[in-house]
Amino acid sequence: MDVNLIFRIAAVGILVSVICQVLKHSGRDEQAFLTSLAGLLLVLFWMIPYIYDLFETMKRLFLL
Repeated sequence: MDVNLIFRIAAVGILVSVICQVLKHSGRDEQAFLTSLAGLLLVLFWMIPYIYDLFETMKRLFLL
């Protein structure tokens, strides 16, 4: 896993939390929820190749 990926995930987390707080204070709870969901999906898409590699390694390890 690349250290750059960890910094990108942290940056997205900080950015999403700030945007959500601003949206919640202005009474737009639905947009705040959608913003947090978008941030979660973005990080998940970044993590999919690593999760795939993990399952492939486990498959090779146990010869399934």
